Amino acid sequence: MTSVLDHHRLLIAAPHSSSGKTTVTSVIIAGLRARGLKVQPFKAGPDYLDPTHLGRAAATPARNLDSFLLPEDRLRSLFARASQQAEVCIIEGLMGLYDGRDAASDEHSSAHLARLLNCPVVLVIDAGGMARTVAAIAAGLRDFGAGSEIAGVILNRVGSPRHADLCRAALEQVGIPLLGHLPKQEALSLPSRHLGLLAAERHALDTSVLKEAAGTLDLDTLLNLTCRPRPATPPRAVSSRSRVRIAIARDEAFSFYYQDALDSLEEAGAELISFSPLHDAQVPPAGGLLIGGGYPEAHAEALSLNAGMRASVKAFAASGRPVVAECGGLMYLGDSLDAGDHTFPMCGVIPYRTRMAGRLTLGYRDAEVLHSSPLAARGAQLRAHEFHYSALIGEATHPAYLVGGQPEGYAQGNVLASYLHLHYAADPRMARRLVRVCSVME
Repeated sequence: MTSVLDHHRLLIAAPHSSSGKTTVTSVIIAGLRARGLKVQPFKAGPDYLDPTHLGRAAATPARNLDSFLLPEDRLRSLFARASQQAEVCIIEGLMGLYDGRDAASDEHSSAHLARLLNCPVVLVIDAGGMARTVAAIAAGLRDFGAGSEIAGVILNRVGSPRHADLCRAALEQVGIPLLGHLPKQEALSLPSRHLGLLAAERHALDTSVLKEAAGTLDLDTLLNLTCRPRPATPPRAVSSRSRVRIAIARDEAFSFYYQDALDSLEEAGAELISFSPLHDAQVPPAGGLLIGGGYPEAHAEALSLNAGMRASVKAFAASGRPVVAECGGLMYLGDSLDAGDHTFPMCGVIPYRTRMAGRLTLGYRDAEVLHSSPLAARGAQLRAHEFHYSALIGEATHPAYLVGGQPEGYAQGNVLASYLHLHYAADPRMARRLVRVCSVME
């Protein structure tokens, strides 16, 4: 019997990427919501894409839990706060269970996160082409890492009920329960990311299909195995000062933001005013401007044709008010964007052009601040994540950061533009500094 002081929490992991973690997590969420349970989804790591699928399934924003970007005490605090009203907290892991920043340890892996949060692990195993080997994989993952609590297995892409029974018998031999399976069917598949992030994001799993698929899962046993004491919720410190308006670009072209980072800005005293660089005529009245990552290359022509908005952004930056742009925002602030066979004029705020490079730049980054910006003072050490298919054209001028011995980004006056994705919730001083600078300029 679950006490009001308890809740359910679990982390969905797998032997490797492309096992079906996002699909299985979405199905579990849909099945639990069909029972009337309030579910809070989370995504391990810095990913912006999977949270969109989980958020759709749960009808509430998914939150990122990244043990590299976030100090451990801060990560626990954010998890506790977000789980306060939820009956079930479900975390989708990243990559394979033990895959972290390097091969020498499981630091910053799904297993690491599960230990930090005292979270049982449910393994998703793609059962295609095997039966008894499923048990060998599950037992190997259970026994490899000290402190890993494997609650059970959910099989993905199962060929038939008979196939599922064979796998169940094998798992029983190693003492790991089978918590259900998903059949191999096109309606339960998400496109691979190598086909393009935008295509994967736009592919929404049908809610009715998710609910129907949950019928092959043993949700009762899953809930029984994942009950834990609800974590104590830390007090929320919200600034009592008058709110400072910060304009934030949010549309089809710019959508990459961490929910906890936005919450940190609001706690510091920001009133976030959404606007669209694609559809609106100008930046709304505000003391500062945020332009996050997204897909400007997919909307390059429309962004370029909205000349009034481009002029408004340039005038906003020229006024001295803070402008902070990440990744896609950096591309938008540049002189132009080369996409396909065309070059599209952009805002001309920073002296760079960007072009689609056709190869992925990806990874965690340790950055030293070279020039003070609206987010941090010179010399500060920051942690960030980088993920982009574009490249800058032009020599580095007024670099914002030093990353791996190389200059990165642009920082001059109150303009900061960089490929680095920062998590403001990692250090509340970033949000407070931005709000303070914006309040002076509003």
